[in-house]
Amino acid sequence: MRHIVIVFLGGLLVACGGTKVDQSTVLNPNNPKGVKGSVVKNKVTMAEGSVMNDVDTTPKDIEALMTFLTSDDLKGRDTGSDGITKAADFIENIFSRNNIQPYFNSYKDTLENYSDGTAYNVVGFLPGTDSDLKNEYVIIGAHYDHIGIISGDDSDTIANGANDNASGTTAVIEFAKYFAQTKNNKRSIIFALFSAEEKGLLGSKHLADKLLTQNLDLYVMLNFEMIGVPMVNKDHSLYLTGYELSNLAEVSNKYVQKNLVGFLPKAKEFNLFRRSDNAPFHDKFNVPSQTFSSFDFTNFGEYHKVGDEASLMDYNFMSNMVNEVKPMLEGIINAPLKEVKYN
Repeated sequence: MRHIVIVFLGGLLVACGGTKVDQSTVLNPNNPKGVKGSVVKNKVTMAEGSVMNDVDTTPKDIEALMTFLTSDDLKGRDTGSDGITKAADFIENIFSRNNIQPYFNSYKDTLENYSDGTAYNVVGFLPGTDSDLKNEYVIIGAHYDHIGIISGDDSDTIANGANDNASGTTAVIEFAKYFAQTKNNKRSIIFALFSAEEKGLLGSKHLADKLLTQNLDLYVMLNFEMIGVPMVNKDHSLYLTGYELSNLAEVSNKYVQKNLVGFLPKAKEFNLFRRSDNAPFHDKFNVPSQTFSSFDFTNFGEYHKVGDEASLMDYNFMSNMVNEVKPMLEGIINAPLKEVKYN
């Protein structure tokens, strides 16, 4: 997430484990399902007892993606670095293997507004299945960059960026795999993994500008940021930045038939609506463009620190959340009319 000044309000909630990734479990980018001990999906039973099906995301799926994206080999995924190039290659390979098309001539779209080396977004595309609605677009996005090598202690200077924002990147990849398998999207979907968010939202600004010149009929932009750990003492799993600006939370909860998305006062106080990759699409298209997050200012103390490690993420929470969001996305993407609106 683009720089925020944080005052922590309570104790930190962290998952078990140390702060270093076990490099023995790092994925080969050419074999994204190749982690030892991966689960056969249609045999997995979730903690609450419901049986998962072939298109559900398991904690092992989440762990596999997160382990690679946060590995020390990627050196914190700083924009323009060799490490973020490895991450881009990894995402591109998953898109290709799942028959997700590149939106442009290639998956990697070079940023025209970044001058300190070469940076690119990774942009995938699934055309809509409805002859009319396919001309309307939904963007599902997250930034995959982080801040790279920073000052730490003698043993660690790599800001691996697990919660910020390998978690959101992982969710978008899982959503892309899901829709590629189910082919249940009447509207067309752009899956956008942004670079240079940490440099001032440059990746999303670049894509918003580029799509605007195409007169893209954008319906909504749905962004995912810092969703690696659950919120503390809340009656909803995610909050929505700019909650009061639209009916997106209401529509989302209707499709999942539960209170999945709620309001976080701190998000409004710190104006998080302007601090992630939804903002440029709001500015350019003036359509509902908002971010889903579970970072509540009390549940994670390693923001922009070397301690933002995969070992602190809650993979059960993440997989449950991803599976709950899927019907929300389906409902929005397949609704006969554009029901999500700014107030």
